[in-house]
Amino acid sequence: MNRLSKQIQFIVEIDKLKQIIRQTVLMDRSRPENSAEHSWHLALLAIVLSEYADARQLDTQRVLKMVLIHDLVEIDAGDTFCYNQDPDIAVRQKDREKEAAERIFNLLPEDQAAELKALWEEFEGAATSESRFARALDRLQPILHNYMTRGMAWRKHGIHKSQVLERNQPIEEGSGALWSFAKAIIDEAVEKGYLLP
Repeated sequence: MNRLSKQIQFIVEIDKLKQIIRQTVLMDRSRPENSAEHSWHLALLAIVLSEYADARQLDTQRVLKMVLIHDLVEIDAGDTFCYNQDPDIAVRQKDREKEAAERIFNLLPEDQAAELKALWEEFEGAATSESRFARALDRLQPILHNYMTRGMAWRKHGIHKSQVLERNQPIEEGSGALWSFAKAIIDEAVEKGYLLP
């Protein structure tokens, strides 16, 4: 198979991300968001909010690449509810995601497969300024959705403030300013009854 054929095969495969339905509800409350919409939204958050990254020299293009590819593994592994309390489910999900990364990224020519897999691993590892900021955006976006939908997903699952704070504390590692903002709207969500105290 030639280079272009492999690239087209990958492009066709990643269209399946549009079929992965998340717990997050669109801000107009009309339906659940799909993972492709989530990734697109994160890319725009990266462009608009990059000035709030704690890192002085942030490679925004690298952040964009990470937020666009980080959930491609859900094509095979599916989406797991982030407030799931079962540690065995989390471990199995990580294993499925690693297998999915191998299969999906290796559809590409070798050089591109290596680049995208390395970006996915960088996002997962949260060891660079870019990955920490990308992960901060990935945590912030569902908070915004829950706030704007009056806590639809939070209320559906009986989620408490402590769970939201614990889950989303990594925002602080990428942006102190965005973490302060997130905590403020989490407090407001509790006051308004969108989130259990």
